[in-house]
Amino acid sequence: MNIENNSEQDFSKNAIKKSKTPFEPIISRLITSFLWLLFLGNLVYLVLGFASFHEWQLGNILRINGFTLLIWTTVTFFSAIVSSYAANYLTGFRYHSRFMLLCFGFTLSVMLLVMSNHIAVLIFSWLLMGIFMSQLIGIDKNWGEAREALKFTQKYFFAGTLFLTVGLLSIAFYTNRFTITELSLAVGDVPRWMLMISAFCIIGAAIVQSAIYPFHRWLLSAMTAPTPASALMHAGFVNGAGILLALFATLLFASKTLTILFIIGGFTAIIAQFTKLLQVNVKQKLGCSTIAQMGFMIMQCGLGFFNAAIVHLILHGFYKAYLFLSSGEQIAQSKPAKPLQLKIKPAQAIVVLVFGGLGAYLFAIWTGKGFVVDSSIFLTLIVAITVGQATYNIIKEQSLSVVQKTIVPPALFIAGIGIYALMYNAVTVLMSSMPMIAQPMSLSWTQIIFGIIFLLGFFIMKLGVYKKLPWLYVKLMNLSQPYNKSVLMYKSK
Repeated sequence: MNIENNSEQDFSKNAIKKSKTPFEPIISRLITSFLWLLFLGNLVYLVLGFASFHEWQLGNILRINGFTLLIWTTVTFFSAIVSSYAANYLTGFRYHSRFMLLCFGFTLSVMLLVMSNHIAVLIFSWLLMGIFMSQLIGIDKNWGEAREALKFTQKYFFAGTLFLTVGLLSIAFYTNRFTITELSLAVGDVPRWMLMISAFCIIGAAIVQSAIYPFHRWLLSAMTAPTPASALMHAGFVNGAGILLALFATLLFASKTLTILFIIGGFTAIIAQFTKLLQVNVKQKLGCSTIAQMGFMIMQCGLGFFNAAIVHLILHGFYKAYLFLSSGEQIAQSKPAKPLQLKIKPAQAIVVLVFGGLGAYLFAIWTGKGFVVDSSIFLTLIVAITVGQATYNIIKEQSLSVVQKTIVPPALFIAGIGIYALMYNAVTVLMSSMPMIAQPMSLSWTQIIFGIIFLLGFFIMKLGVYKKLPWLYVKLMNLSQPYNKSVLMYKSK
């Protein structure tokens, strides 16, 4: 059976303590109702104005465009779901009202972030996001591990804000431009050394918040957060990096730092997938899974497809929020199972290759990427691997008949790729007012070599080779450990 994190068990004990706030039900209902209304309003406006949305600006301070409305709709939906779940899950918890207010504050900070045009507002909203999330992680101040997790994660969030501040202020004072719009237009007149400084700092802020290696430990140490906060964190907060990088796509292109993003994201995706296999509790597995998915998102940015990264973060948000909110059920119903070895027969290999190729073909056609040999080939290759893996999982299932094994794989990948292509094209339209959000690059030897390394790492993981290398197993296990003071430090006191 999967072992639930001890921190979560202790939180459950604290959750039964009676709330001292007589207005808790009222506050909870008001916030939840408002978030649902906010989501519905954003959704209606998004649908009605999809084809003819005009950008709105408040001086040089704020702006609302299709991308803004897309992220607003997404984040308010997740917040409304989490708030509705928390209304029952946290009943009687002494900090229930505070939790709801922090969730609401976090939602507003994300909304402010995506509508920011002046860099001062952007930096302020980035800082607010970190403060609200760290407070959610350490919401129970009477709990020693929660206090330590709060302090530990807060250091990372402050460091990320410092990176962002230095990166933006350095180029802003150099160019005397203080809005995102103006900076995007001015990058062509900035010397390479200044672009590099600014780009590296912005990348630093992004990878800290998305828990990219080597800044991953804050996310693994955040298990003191109640489950609804974990869902909000993994579905929304860590995705902020994709938003930030999309806002400054022109700077990243001009500084020629995209390959660095590609390599950082790829290494993170490989390592996190390995470490996920070593975890024994469901929340740590989900944490490693999130880190891997953020690695994929950073890879997509590094390939020049910021619109694909936004689609990825939205889909990941839906998937990870569901997994966290249903994690208790998974723990209750799971049982020991012997790991399955990857054994594939020649006929099965042919089926996997054929369906993987068909999936890649449909992906290239429906998303408009075509068959030009550029950086988009990596996205197509990942789709082919994903479809091939799903096909293998189906055809090795003994409970299915031959007819079912023939029909189910293409039905699933056609539906999946079709939905993805629809979202990809819709997001591309909504982001059309933003410069350079989908700019495939010519393949470089660096990308090709690292792509081969990435594929080798993937197959080493699938074949279980790491289990035969004790030093690698120990290294991966150590990499995936949370901050020691955030786990079982105060139980005997």
